[in-house]
Amino acid sequence: MSRAEIDESHAQFRGAWRLMTLGLPRGEVVERADVFITAGHVTWSLMNMAFLNRPAETEAELLRAVDSAASYFAQGPHGWAFTLTPEWLAPGLREQADALLASRGLKPGMATTGMVADRLLEPVRPLPPLDLRPVRDTWGYNAVADVNAASYDTPQALGREALAAPGIFGPESRAFVGCHDGAPSTSTVALRVDGIAYIALVATLAEHRRKSAAETVLRRALEEAKHAWGLERTVLHATEAGAPVYRRMGYRDVAPFVSYFAPPKGA
Repeated sequence: MSRAEIDESHAQFRGAWRLMTLGLPRGEVVERADVFITAGHVTWSLMNMAFLNRPAETEAELLRAVDSAASYFAQGPHGWAFTLTPEWLAPGLREQADALLASRGLKPGMATTGMVADRLLEPVRPLPPLDLRPVRDTWGYNAVADVNAASYDTPQALGREALAAPGIFGPESRAFVGCHDGAPSTSTVALRVDGIAYIALVATLAEHRRKSAAETVLRRALEEAKHAWGLERTVLHATEAGAPVYRRMGYRDVAPFVSYFAPPKGA
């Protein structure tokens, strides 16, 4: 991994959440010297996310960023998350990160790997004949939200509040839903972020996993990104379960990321 690609992966994460947040009815982005805040003002804390605005060299710098985000989110009732890559922390600070964030009520809840591909490899096996539908209306918005909510064990209502917003699926988005027998089973959204196709909201219902469904819909979204925007370079942040699929498709690891979560007020 290079420092340039680590910085790119961080910027893509922030940029994608910025796009999605600004697509929500009450979404707000606040950029401060030490922290970048993307606040959907929704119940699902995944869409209330803060990021470092620059690498942290000292404990004081990291806590200043966390405290700045905490003071912002304390104005509302919802839980929130702080996402960082250890590669943006000074070596001596990395081992302390969990304890420092825990002192502010944040616990590690989601580990991902930043990945990049200049272009995809050819499929290693035949892809399933999914019914692939572009997301253009309420049915599609709800389908993306419902599949993601189910995949993250989140109530449907919370998923729709956070993700079924037309603004998320605007001109900088190319989204598709894969269906089995007419019912949504998998989703992918490609977002144009600083001249790169960022892949987000990849999810597949449990009964359809390990059948290349996610790969099929992801490849379709990237085909559309190339056709619409002329983009082939693509970045994503993969869960442990998804990373092997992406590596098989031609993505390579860049850096680890951790999202730390703070509970809703009063929880």
